Amino acid sequence: MSQDYDLFVIGAGSGGVRAARFAAGFGARVAVAESRYLGGTCVNVGCVPKKLLSYGAHFREDFALAADFGWNPGAPGFDWPTLIDNKNREIARLNGIYRSLLLGSGVTLIEAQARILDPHTVETGGQRYRARHILVATGGWPQRPDIPGAELGITSNEAFFLPQLPRRVLVVGGGYIAVEFASIFNGLGAETTLSYRGALFLRGFDRRVREHLRDELRLKGVKLEFGADPAALERGGDGSIAATLKDGRVLETDCVFFATGRRAMTDGLGLEHCAAQLDDKGHIRVDEHYATAEPSVLAIGDVIGRVQLTPVALAEGMAVARRLFRPEEYRPLDYALIPTAVFSLPNIGTVGLTEEAAREAGHDVKVFESLFRPLRLSLGSQHEKTLMKLVVDAASDRVLGCHMVGPEAGEIIQGLAVALKAGATKRVFDDTLGIHPTAAEEFVTMR
Repeated sequence: MSQDYDLFVIGAGSGGVRAARFAAGFGARVAVAESRYLGGTCVNVGCVPKKLLSYGAHFREDFALAADFGWNPGAPGFDWPTLIDNKNREIARLNGIYRSLLLGSGVTLIEAQARILDPHTVETGGQRYRARHILVATGGWPQRPDIPGAELGITSNEAFFLPQLPRRVLVVGGGYIAVEFASIFNGLGAETTLSYRGALFLRGFDRRVREHLRDELRLKGVKLEFGADPAALERGGDGSIAATLKDGRVLETDCVFFATGRRAMTDGLGLEHCAAQLDDKGHIRVDEHYATAEPSVLAIGDVIGRVQLTPVALAEGMAVARRLFRPEEYRPLDYALIPTAVFSLPNIGTVGLTEEAAREAGHDVKVFESLFRPLRLSLGSQHEKTLMKLVVDAASDRVLGCHMVGPEAGEIIQGLAVALKAGATKRVFDDTLGIHPTAAEEFVTMR
């Protein structure tokens, strides 16, 4: 069978680009098809622009804090179009870097939608290509709820391109995207309400972390509506939106932001032309080596619905490239102890087991906590508190989980993830000298 490529990648997000680049570096003939934008969700409408907006949202507190240190910054003003224009310029720069990475690696880039015709054939840009392996890395897409008027709301895709900052915003959802954007809108000056159908947001995170963030968001002025779920949206005569909740109450707002889940992007992929299957949530089902039921068709990243984080997709892409074209270097990806951050204000950083998960797993748990006002805030009237927590197995003294809510939590937890990966015990933490005065030293001084 003649073949055009050894690997044909559908999707130029983080995972697809990583797999393509390294497969080409291993000597494979590689093509990538992308119909939307290079870099995928993370670069274009996800982690990168979101963190840029999060930085912007923090300046309101920074300006207030500056006066406590003797600075007179004057009356600060905020201009949303300036932030968005600068964000767009940075994203365009990153798109160019992704293009250079692919082309510089010898990968053929086809900017068109691709469709699988059979286990070894892909159609894209009006052409058909044969491939020994086909890798699907198409990512996910935000979902709106199935309610009347849902089209009046926006998702994370549209939020990054709003022409102006809305005066009032209703954020619907209880995951990390919801709390991040509630923090962003609130920090930039919008009157912000977060509505979540459950009793407390961030299901799956440590309970103490969830409760602490709830309290801090309220102190910052975010209105939290738990046990509240919109049943319908309706446009008012003045352009506002009336959100009718399932309990009958009506919330008036100017913008409804849906953070109500994401689905796998399998539309038009042609999976029906091979043996690949979807699970009950619509993700592509793969084995431990990312192969579908069709051995020549593989899938990685958000489209398989395992751990939907950019570094995970990158690692999965690398694993696929090695297994196919450098098997002597292949090793399965370890999904344990994956650190993560939530860029709410304040930030969350976490790695390892929550207290609840550790107890459910049968561990006899010892918990260490520290709750304090950071030194940076000690001269003024801001009362935000930082929470740090260690979850320790009492029998072995091994640290099972590290959790933090506070400034730069992700930066701090990244280093601690190395310690947990190495099997550090609480004794190791205790024997480590801290850097004084820092917030991070609290992790090695808890007694």
